[in-house]
Amino acid sequence: MVRDRATELVAWKVAIAKYREPSFWRATWQILNTIGGYILVWCAILLSLGMSWWITVPLAILAGGMLVRIFIIFHDCGHGSYFRSKRANNFWGFVCGVLTFTPFFRWRRRHARHHATSGNLDRRGTGDIWTLTVQEYLDASRWQRLAYRVMRNPVVLFVIGPLIQLLGIERVPSGQDTPRERHSVWWMNLAVFCMAAGLGSAIGFANYLLIQLIIILVAGSAGVWLFYVQHQFAGTYWARSGEWDYTAAALHGSSYYQLPKVLQWFSGNIGFHHIHHLNPSIPNYYLERCHLASPLLREVQPLTLLTSLKSLSLRLWDESGQRLVGYRQIHRSRSGATGSRLFGSPS
Repeated sequence: MVRDRATELVAWKVAIAKYREPSFWRATWQILNTIGGYILVWCAILLSLGMSWWITVPLAILAGGMLVRIFIIFHDCGHGSYFRSKRANNFWGFVCGVLTFTPFFRWRRRHARHHATSGNLDRRGTGDIWTLTVQEYLDASRWQRLAYRVMRNPVVLFVIGPLIQLLGIERVPSGQDTPRERHSVWWMNLAVFCMAAGLGSAIGFANYLLIQLIIILVAGSAGVWLFYVQHQFAGTYWARSGEWDYTAAALHGSSYYQLPKVLQWFSGNIGFHHIHHLNPSIPNYYLERCHLASPLLREVQPLTLLTSLKSLSLRLWDESGQRLVGYRQIHRSRSGATGSRLFGSPS
């Protein structure tokens, strides 16, 4: 059913309005069961070092899952939606930033730009997955195409990329950073160094580095995957600036990733990403309630674990067809066009 534009806007604004108010108790409980849980897992890891790495490695993987949930708290603090208090959001954002190796103030600005430009073909390049249109890919040089294919390769995108991002890029200020953001990078580096030095001296630096590497790899890979499927899926939305619409980009360019309850918990409800993009002021602990309360939001077709895997083959945005396509579809269409020119099109 096609909705009147004004009616649709009013409907979703009414549906989500009451979920914008942060809850001190819900936020506090989530910090206790998430950061507290992460600390408990680390304690179990320390105890396991005297037993067997067959126990340590699974615990490190579990800690990586907990770190994904910590990042969602960090993310909400960046939106100022987790607590009513700005000071509390900044404090817990910094704490979660130390644990996730991510400078809070710099990430906050870049992520705000992502929300303001998501789905806009003319404003790509900040806080998003590198995505070319079909025509841009065809017009690119051989080396540019190779670079694009390498960057979109799953091993690079979900394994190597997160490590480079968290251990390298996030550790160095850029020329685009404000003084406050540069300072946040240096303070974050100092805090991470102190954390690493303390744990390394307690359990041995080789042990710490291996455990931390497993945790970061699990959390980074899962985090990038979540971000990928939130915007790179069949039926997603992209448009040029003149036609781009915030509500359409949120409802149709951000996925509803329907995960099993245990994975929904570890991912901090971020699978309800269409709601988050409609209004980033809604904290993660209210996203599911908001989804269930609104018929409009429930109309968004979900991605499941199985259907989300199909997104891996989608590489380029086809502006003429208004859809994401894979490399093979481009080759087939070019071969078909060549055949038509050589042999003529059937009448």
